[in-house]
Amino acid sequence: MRSKKNIGKVVMMIVLGALIGSLLGELVGLVLPEGVVKEFFLRTADIVLSPATLDLKVFTITLGFSLSLNSSGFIGILLAIYLLRWY
Repeated sequence: MRSKKNIGKVVMMIVLGALIGSLLGELVGLVLPEGVVKEFFLRTADIVLSPATLDLKVFTITLGFSLSLNSSGFIGILLAIYLLRWY
């Protein structure tokens, strides 16, 4: 019988995989010469939720979200999901 994973643990592992993968991709991109391989490591996909403002006359809240993920970050997410099998 499989044990259920804590959703916080899963989200934390995926975020850490994305952060570490993206950081490694940026570092590798700094070392590599210009070319297709460097472009592969540095190409990013941006997901943006434009800022929304809620004005309650007493205070104003502005919320927005932006995610920029390179190919190494995506590989890091896949690796984190794979590693979740044992943790």
